[in-house]
Amino acid sequence: MISLKVNGVAREVDIEPDAPLLWVIRDVLQLTGTKYGCGIAQCGACTVHLDGQPIRSCVTPVSAVGTAEIRTIESLSGDAATHPVQKAWLELDVVQCGYCQSGQIMAAAALLEVQPNPSDDDIDAAMNGNLCRCGTYPRIRAAVKRAAEIKRSTT
Repeated sequence: MISLKVNGVAREVDIEPDAPLLWVIRDVLQLTGTKYGCGIAQCGACTVHLDGQPIRSCVTPVSAVGTAEIRTIESLSGDAATHPVQKAWLELDVVQCGYCQSGQIMAAAALLEVQPNPSDDDIDAAMNGNLCRCGTYPRIRAAVKRAAEIKRSTT
């Protein structure tokens, strides 16, 4: 048995220690917002937060998590209050096909935790490696900026 803390809840999972965290999140815990994209940490669709840092869950063995807090896309909304990044994504109609968006949103949320007023370079660096096959990068950048505005206005 492996003990995990996912979205604020302590969980016990009966899984091999080398199992990718992504499969634990999706298949064992049934939190399907985190997506499988490439399986080699190149696309970002599987991005989750580990103690606030964005990581690729497809290549992270569950045994490497230890006592760190795992946050998935499901944790952002909380008590029905939409997270500033989600609000901005909706407001600016970022999504096209939507497959990559949970990873994009998790990367953007992590950025805004450490940089409340990101520059274009900050956004580009934080979002680097989160691929969007539909090419919505200009809308993603605009939404990150808008999310920063929303977040600053609510704090």
